[in-house]
Amino acid sequence: MTGFTVNHAELLTLLLPTPYEATGEVLAASLAAEGAALDAAHASAQAVLEAISPAGADGLWLADWERVLGLPDACAGGYAQTQAERIAAALSKIRQRGGLSRAYFIGLAKALGFAITIEEHAVYTCESPCDQPICDEPWRFVWTVRGPEVTVREFTCESGCEDPLSSWGNAALECVINRLKPAHTFVIFAYGNT
Repeated sequence: MTGFTVNHAELLTLLLPTPYEATGEVLAASLAAEGAALDAAHASAQAVLEAISPAGADGLWLADWERVLGLPDACAGGYAQTQAERIAAALSKIRQRGGLSRAYFIGLAKALGFAITIEEHAVYTCESPCDQPICDEPWRFVWTVRGPEVTVREFTCESGCEDPLSSWGNAALECVINRLKPAHTFVIFAYGNT
């Protein structure tokens, strides 16, 4: 969101009574100084208005959003996040409701840029189909996340000038899912054609 441009020094000259000469040296300097202060206040107010949401925040304001939301996430790893990824992480943290369903974790992975499927393991019984893997009781608490061998995140129009043209890896996905999974479960990550 961008605001309109106002020259407050010119507006102040319009407020002068008619006998005043706005081109006088001392008065013009005073109006210019006061106008510059009002211009700076207007620009600052506009920046605050844009930073009401992380989507419009940048620089110091985005850093403040990250501080409030506990970002950058420990799961972001050692790689530097792009401006667009930082904004997306802040918006995601605000919108996050949590959940325990497969749909929740698939949606969470999608928000991180990963296309996954989830397989839950059932205990093998005498009524199980012959092609079902033989799993005993502890396998009830194991689930498998299947995804592409490597996920590549490409540079976009929303990326900052200093952002890499592409970055890849699955460490962020594993960290986030392991952090948010139910505590009594174990996750196996399988990538590629496994």
